[in-house]
Amino acid sequence: MRVFRDLLKNDHRFLIGFIILSLVLLLALLSFFSPYAPEKRRVIKRNEPISWQHPLGGNALGQDIFWKLTFAVRNSLLLGVLAALCSRIFAMANGLISGYVGGRTDRILSTLTDSFIVIPRLPILILFSFALKTKISLFSIGLMLAALDWAWPSKRYRAQVLSLRECGFTYTSVFSGSNIFQVVLNEHFPFLIPYMMADFISGFLWAIAMEITLSVLGLSALTTPTIGTMIYWANYYQALLRGTWRWILPPIFASILTVISFYLISISMSEFLDPRTRLQRIKVRG
Repeated sequence: MRVFRDLLKNDHRFLIGFIILSLVLLLALLSFFSPYAPEKRRVIKRNEPISWQHPLGGNALGQDIFWKLTFAVRNSLLLGVLAALCSRIFAMANGLISGYVGGRTDRILSTLTDSFIVIPRLPILILFSFALKTKISLFSIGLMLAALDWAWPSKRYRAQVLSLRECGFTYTSVFSGSNIFQVVLNEHFPFLIPYMMADFISGFLWAIAMEITLSVLGLSALTTPTIGTMIYWANYYQALLRGTWRWILPPIFASILTVISFYLISISMSEFLDPRTRLQRIKVRG
């Protein structure tokens, strides 16, 4: 909480990103109060014009665009959190064990990590999405994204552990009788939490971008409202040709605002965690 207060007070980028993110989260929370179910059609007049009752009007399916957008934003955020959380947990476990244990274990895990790094992720996603098209769901998409986005973070965590392994507190913990898991979890893991938080944001944004890409290609869970599927159905019913901009622009703006908010928060946290800028802040306070 102290770090959070310092960032809000001293970094205008973090403040702006936090405000935008709060608005996006508020939009997602409104979905729980929607008067319409997300899958229902013809609940209002088709192509209903903008009014106080329908702020963004209706689409060609007879759905309220505003309330549809709230479900789309909520599901996209949940997908991003699922993919980023699963990938970072696996990357953290792999990096901690590989960096601390070393030897044959390190070579095997490093080889596995390097293999996933060189895999072309988008073609693999398209292939699996096409193969599972009839059975694909938001959960399965999140797991697929997580399975392809853990390698680079794992390399970074391993590099941190390699330096922490030679520190005095590590030897003290080993000499006091701690086993491998106790040393890794109690001594090394706390040092990696700030980096994991900053790295979580990049994984979150990548997951949302990939979901939008798959949806636009028609390879996502098209019956589940997300930012990507909302754009897909707007294109499918030729929203641009019909001039119904209010159908396709809201999800695009929602994705842009989400990316901007997380980008501002990410660069703010990265700079805050940089040892060089931390020393500068200490000198200024001194």
